[in-house]
Amino acid sequence: MTRAIDDATSSTAAGNRVELAIGGMTCASCANRIERKLNKLDGVSATVNYATEKAKVVYEDTVAESDLLRAVEQAGYTAESPRPETGSEPTDSGDDDGPVRALRSRVIISALLTAPVVAMAMIPALQFTYWQWLSLALAAPVIVWAGLPFHTAAWKNLRHGTATMDTLISMGTGAALLWSLYALFFGTAGEPGMTHPFEITIARSDGSANIYLEVGAGVITFVLLGRYFEARSKRRAGAALRALLELGAKEVSVLRDGREERIDIDQLVVGDHFVVRPGEKIATDGRIVEGASAVDASMVTGESVPVETGPGDAVVGATVNVGGRLVIEATRIGSDTQLAQMAQMVEDAQNGKADAQRLVDRISGVFVPIVIALAFVTFGFWAGTGGAVAAAFTAAVAVLIIACPCALGLATPMALMIGTGRGAQMGILIKGPEVLETTRRVDTVVLDKTGTVTTGQMTLLDVVADEGVDADELLRLAGALENASEHPIARAIAEGAAARVGELPSVEDFANVEGLGVQGIVGDGDESRAVVVGRVRLLEDWAQYLSPPLAAAMDAAAAQGRTAVAVGWDGKARGVLVVADAIKPTSADAITQLRELGLTPVLLTGDNAKVAAAVAAEVGIDPDQVIAEVMPSDKVDVVARLQSEGKSVAMVGDGINDAAALARADLGLAMGTGTDVAIEASDLTLVRGDLRAAADAIRLSRKTLGTIKTNLFWAFAYNVAALPLAAAGLLNPMLAGAAMAFSSVFVVSNSQRLRRFESSAT
Repeated sequence: MTRAIDDATSSTAAGNRVELAIGGMTCASCANRIERKLNKLDGVSATVNYATEKAKVVYEDTVAESDLLRAVEQAGYTAESPRPETGSEPTDSGDDDGPVRALRSRVIISALLTAPVVAMAMIPALQFTYWQWLSLALAAPVIVWAGLPFHTAAWKNLRHGTATMDTLISMGTGAALLWSLYALFFGTAGEPGMTHPFEITIARSDGSANIYLEVGAGVITFVLLGRYFEARSKRRAGAALRALLELGAKEVSVLRDGREERIDIDQLVVGDHFVVRPGEKIATDGRIVEGASAVDASMVTGESVPVETGPGDAVVGATVNVGGRLVIEATRIGSDTQLAQMAQMVEDAQNGKADAQRLVDRISGVFVPIVIALAFVTFGFWAGTGGAVAAAFTAAVAVLIIACPCALGLATPMALMIGTGRGAQMGILIKGPEVLETTRRVDTVVLDKTGTVTTGQMTLLDVVADEGVDADELLRLAGALENASEHPIARAIAEGAAARVGELPSVEDFANVEGLGVQGIVGDGDESRAVVVGRVRLLEDWAQYLSPPLAAAMDAAAAQGRTAVAVGWDGKARGVLVVADAIKPTSADAITQLRELGLTPVLLTGDNAKVAAAVAAEVGIDPDQVIAEVMPSDKVDVVARLQSEGKSVAMVGDGINDAAALARADLGLAMGTGTDVAIEASDLTLVRGDLRAAADAIRLSRKTLGTIKTNLFWAFAYNVAALPLAAAGLLNPMLAGAAMAFSSVFVVSNSQRLRRFESSAT
């Protein structure tokens, strides 16, 4: 398998797996520190995601789960096994969540107190006598109380000998407050009538005459505001996952001893028969045993058109019964259902890390100590070269504040959370972040024919009646006879006839002539006819010979790789029925979309060359990109050969025989209508059986990757460009704090644009 594998999932299958809910993280450095602490344990491989606040851990039997919890606590954070989602929690995007609401209150109070402090510092006209003391009264609660989360985290970091973004914020704002207290009580800043102008650049002056209360209060307020937006966006980003879990029914009507009994969904067991009335949700995955209806699967598959279902058909939990009453046998419940597996796949993808994020984590792990050192160097340089102490202090604080790369910690996970969540809403499941990077490189897409480009079921395509024969009568008699057979071609003719002419007549003396066709008496009394349906040889045995138009129809069908059967009665051949594996109506549009993405489509099939060429011509695949008559075991060899030619290959398939090729390809896309084996081997699962979803999946993946790169560029560019300005004393600390906070807001807002991604299907 050529795809990159997540470090946390590369352990042996025998490893234990757990997801820990992490508390107390405030930035990417926190996540990096916890990850390093966990990975130091023997037999442990961990990935910590700052945005989802979870650690995905794989550990050997020699390690206890309590050891993992202890390691996180030793790093200064909290950890617990996450409680299973029940779907009962609120799914809106508001601030109903307790921590978000508390953070909002802290932001509002800080803003109300900070606004007059900043106004007085910026506008000399507002600097009345003793204004500086009012500033102290308003700013001190902001820096001390509102900034308490930063100071607490900084103290924890100090106790563990580490530093994070909180350390920078706490040091910068704490220094601003302490310096201001010194200037007010021991310097000249507390004297009546003291004023100082607002300046972006640093002027040489006596440090004891300057206060920096607006800096401390402004930075705290701006950073809190940024974190409030982050917290809200995290909640919104997880809304798709919560919405998936919310889709499931809460109660179900079970048949017990012939009577309906209403029970909670968690009391349902495999094998139970339950009733679903029109308008109700189907409680769990199952098989219809009684009734027929249309089922709206749009919430799970993204497919807007309800699907007609009847006895024997499989249905998915959380879909809606649109038509008649259904009795369904439960086949999968709880975590085994397709809905639960979709939610788990989305969460696994959100908890993973792309290569770009791993680089960010490594940088953030060493960034903070470097910044603290740079702040001291800046202060020493300014003070040591004859500059005013106030100027030196201001430049050092600006370095501390501007350097907080919170946006780096959000750049990847926020886009990943929103992108995978939007994909889940559209029926596209992305298994991991490394998949995003693969979609950018693929240039060739190999399409399995049966079940992917075509429906995978034989369908009646054409009815050719001889001169003087009514086509409906031809189809009625042939359909009645074939209705007594179980052969796939017979079923296609019978179903096509029933759909076109309605109820079919009865059949007597039915006989199956092995390898040739079927024969029997169709109808009642005087209307009865001895009908023969099958190969030309069977009709010739009954002295029924094809007319030239019928023979031409048989030859045309064979040239197109289709199956044609002849129909005759009363001593004469009457017509020809053409049957084939029908091409999905959306396949040609899908091929066009894949080409627009820069991909070369290749058709791969075990069918004969004529059939493959006909299908390729109809959907728009070049004749030289058709590979036919391939044994199932050789499909993986075809993918490997294309890769050896320098191509980056995506494979789309749905069957068990596609699993090895899906795994071998650089990017595997499994149709969700296919087998579990194929889905397990793939990188992307397309829940609906529409090939256009493959183009949507690649577009969404590329757009998500592009968003991540945009986020990273602006986060890096902001820090790289602003740090020299701060060190040179050209950036006011309060402006630095505002810019730092709003860089996080930009990353979050840019990621939110993925919510507007729409399918190209029409």
